[in-house]
Amino acid sequence: MALVSLKKTYPDYKNTFSDNNLSHLDDYSVYADGDDKVGSVEDGLFDNTTGQFRYLVVDIGFWIFGKKVLLPIGRAQFDNNQKRVYVAGLSKEQVENMPEYNENTTVDYDYEENVRGVYRSNAAGQSAPVGSAAGVASTAGTYTRDSYTYDRDPDLYAVDQADTNHPIRLYEERLVADKNVVKTGDVVVGKRVESETARVSVPVEKERIVVERTTPTTSVAATTAHDFTEGEVARVEVFEEQADIRKEAVVSEEVTIRKEREQEVVSEEATIRREELDVDTGDSTVINR
Repeated sequence: MALVSLKKTYPDYKNTFSDNNLSHLDDYSVYADGDDKVGSVEDGLFDNTTGQFRYLVVDIGFWIFGKKVLLPIGRAQFDNNQKRVYVAGLSKEQVENMPEYNENTTVDYDYEENVRGVYRSNAAGQSAPVGSAAGVASTAGTYTRDSYTYDRDPDLYAVDQADTNHPIRLYEERLVADKNVVKTGDVVVGKRVESETARVSVPVEKERIVVERTTPTTSVAATTAHDFTEGEVARVEVFEEQADIRKEAVVSEEVTIRKEREQEVVSEEATIRREELDVDTGDSTVINR
């Protein structure tokens, strides 16, 4: 259990609670003993577990400039028509003795005991602040920091629903849709080398020597004496083409990587609750609603 600020928990509280008195919380002025204005409501603290309001944060600038204190919700009497909160029996001396509150204040058990000690009656043993786990007496008996519950001080925290000046709040649950960005996976794009056997055909030409020997049909005598010799008579160079096969790298494909957004509608169903007002007259009393 922890006490949290209305405005911090619901920054858009005026719209969130547009059909509820909470949307006008900081429009209320605080009065003590009649028409003696002491300050104005600035915020509220509620139990984040049960949702019940415990304190109003009151700026008492009319009495002590710049000081804010906590007012237990059970001590607040609301006049919704005039946007006023009345606190019976609240004196300037009590306010001076109250611990100051600001947005950095830790509202723990000891802090609340100091607040409660000011509002409780001045009977012996009821107004002493607590600094340890020692037992303290209240209207409901002795308690410790571990056993204390708010119902031990009904005059401080109980809301009298029969009081027509106090707002009766009807709550309903609403489905709130929000979006969170979560990582769903990774896509890694890389390259790998694969090998395969390729075949290429290249036509090549080769030269060959053809030696033809023929016998003359007639015999003609040499006109001069022939000197018979041995050795090379003729030289013919022979050429051929040979295949020159090599490898070279060329761009075969380009890959572009990008992300695209797609939208889809996600629908969920849940059971929500709503409070309805029941008025039981028990007789023939006429009630205007």
